[in-house]
Amino acid sequence: MPLTGRWTLTRYLIEERRRYPDASGELNALILDISLACKAIARIVAMGALGEAMPAGGQMGGAINVQGEVQKPLDVMSNDIFIRMNEWSGHLAGMVSEEMDEPLQIPANYQRGKYLLVFDPLDGSSNIDVNVSVGSIFSILRAPADVVASGRDVTEADFLQPGAAQVAAGYALYGPTTMLVLTVGNGVAGFTLNPTLGEFVLTHPNIRVPVQTQEFAINTSNARFWEPPVKRYVDECMAGRIGPRGKDFNMRWIASMVAEAHRILMRGGVFLYPRDTKDPAKPGRLRLLYEASPIGFVMEQAGGRCSTGRQPILGVKPTALHQRIGLVFGSAEEVERIERYHHEPVEESAHAPLFAARSLFRD
Repeated sequence: MPLTGRWTLTRYLIEERRRYPDASGELNALILDISLACKAIARIVAMGALGEAMPAGGQMGGAINVQGEVQKPLDVMSNDIFIRMNEWSGHLAGMVSEEMDEPLQIPANYQRGKYLLVFDPLDGSSNIDVNVSVGSIFSILRAPADVVASGRDVTEADFLQPGAAQVAAGYALYGPTTMLVLTVGNGVAGFTLNPTLGEFVLTHPNIRVPVQTQEFAINTSNARFWEPPVKRYVDECMAGRIGPRGKDFNMRWIASMVAEAHRILMRGGVFLYPRDTKDPAKPGRLRLLYEASPIGFVMEQAGGRCSTGRQPILGVKPTALHQRIGLVFGSAEEVERIERYHHEPVEESAHAPLFAARSLFRD
């Protein structure tokens, strides 16, 4: 492993390719195209209200996307950047994005390749107007053999592959510094954008998620909708040193999954956006294909664990492009505990509620 900061992303990918003498180099080129899209988005995000994508005083609303969410100017612009940077290179057979109803076909005047790209162009965009860190999430899959052989248009079914089938995945974080965190199935590496060179430079080789932690992240405003195993876990954490866990926990909630994932990679913790009863029609909030699966691949490659709460996320085969799912990821011991609670439910009365009434006149 080189000294920290000495390798660019390009050199890192070349060294990874050496492990596969028969590799064509197409995957490396595709990842570099993705990194170029992330650089362009980072520049726009950094301009904030000084740029055209975010008017002074906050973002204007736009069209409603397939998720039923209002598209912001930066959502649309980021999506367009990902498309423009990747459609022409000949590495892709098709793309899927959070912002598009159907798979995007590679134009007929461009060569088609053997990979599929799925992405969330700007995760956490609801926080952009208050200057909270946001990011882009991406996943690379192999196109089915008949797509590669025939060059036919891709269909929804071609993308419905379990997370374990991913070739590479990662995210870009647009914060005080811009970072690219990547796995190609051989551990996880973090790269920081050097604005002087315009290059992503290796600064965090071999990232590992700490096995143990005293920090968890969950949106407690949904507490009344949680399933009993989640209530049990949070109640035990909140009970602190005098509770069954025997230690104090800190709670965090940024409402930007890329930022939450990055914090956990850097210092440990567990993130919960579980299935709940708030909207029975939605078995979770986060999207499986281009949010949960790529983050899950990164976490597992860094020694962490990613789950629905009941089963490993990488084993779940999507049934629709924009399928939602419950998600728990982070330090392995905590995720395993949450899974165990789901398989061994307890009576709610056995645990104090999160916001229980308190009295000076208790027996």
